Amino acid sequence: MKLNLLAFETSSSRCSVALLRQADGLPEVAQLEHEGAQEHAERLLPMATDLLAAAGLTPADLDAVAFGQGPGGFTGLRVACGVAQGVALGLDLPVVPVVSHLAVAEDIPAGPDDAVLVALDARMEEVYLAVYIRDGDGAYVQDSTQDSTIWKGWRTLQAPMLIAAAEVLPWARHALPGWSRELGRPLSLLLAGDAWQAYPGMGASTSGLRQAPMGRPCAATVARLARQAWLRGDTVPPEEAAPLYVRDKVAFTTAEREQGQGGNPRASSALPVAQAYELRDMTESDLDAVTALEAQVQAFPWTRGNFVDALKSGYPACVAQRGAALAGFCVVMPAPDVAHLLVIAVDRSLQRHGVGRRLVDWCNEQALQAGAEGLLLEVRPSNENARGFYERLGFRQIGVRKGYYPTVGGREDALVLKRDVRAPGRRGSASASEGA
Repeated sequence: MKLNLLAFETSSSRCSVALLRQADGLPEVAQLEHEGAQEHAERLLPMATDLLAAAGLTPADLDAVAFGQGPGGFTGLRVACGVAQGVALGLDLPVVPVVSHLAVAEDIPAGPDDAVLVALDARMEEVYLAVYIRDGDGAYVQDSTQDSTIWKGWRTLQAPMLIAAAEVLPWARHALPGWSRELGRPLSLLLAGDAWQAYPGMGASTSGLRQAPMGRPCAATVARLARQAWLRGDTVPPEEAAPLYVRDKVAFTTAEREQGQGGNPRASSALPVAQAYELRDMTESDLDAVTALEAQVQAFPWTRGNFVDALKSGYPACVAQRGAALAGFCVVMPAPDVAHLLVIAVDRSLQRHGVGRRLVDWCNEQALQAGAEGLLLEVRPSNENARGFYERLGFRQIGVRKGYYPTVGGREDALVLKRDVRAPGRRGSASASEGA
């Protein structure tokens, strides 16, 4: 098998380029690096040129291009993605996006029961976090179709998300029992990434936990992971490659722009984003995706078992979905006088697009059918975005539940909000936002 693959990684202040070559036997990887966040754009292509020249290759000899897609700094991610797209478009090559957190996990000598928690510095006392576990027996397997060996891969326990640095360990300890139940064996946390050094306070309660050496993603590991993806056929056309942003949705694929996202004026007649998603009843087959989304947006999320119990109890539950993409969900508990909105979540990249309003409207319909006169929910006083969202939909505070929510340092009160159930066709105030 022959493969020449060029990889770029610029999600941190380190800029790196790697060239993976394989003709016979195991692949060989050469890498060049440069430290300096403001110099990625000017350094990337010259380093790639130097690597190709040292290997006696030209750009025409390449079979694929890869890049670390983040999450990370906006400017850095755009540089790696843009260069990868440019090279691939010019040479008619496939692109392999690799999640930068996975590149950190790949460099960790983790065992089969290690939940590798990768925390990378996101600045502003925040962290980009993801959690992985090795999928398989920790060995390479023979791929008869490619006459090669392929690492069996990783399983994602938590997709990359943004979280306050102080909440990382409380969140992880809360989630760990659920991951253990899901996999049917006890797991232990293995801490990785540079955030532990960037925010020493994060490590104040790491007693009994193992920490890998500080790690940041590098192009050499991106190249090795990209090779595995290339062998599996997991590539994308250059025009579909996009950085992975989790702080805000600022990058859009061509398909998303055609739906009206990203400010494309030619798509002004397209359906609003929220209308592109189907609302349907939640089923048990949705619970993996639902649990993952809940963990993405909540510091102390519902577990899979909580959702299972809700479905078994017959509580109305809804998902907003388009194809395989889950935009949001909600669960409501009807009662004789009020319907209680137990949990609602919207994917961070789709918040402020009306998905949350549609879910609340769905809950309103369930309350109507149950004969309830009001819709009730709780919200953290500290969650100003959610409070604003609910207020715009007509919810008003009617009480306080003391010490209702867990926090990093103890407990937080809950504000009890209520609005009257509305007849069909009666709308609330303007646009939905926050959690929505």
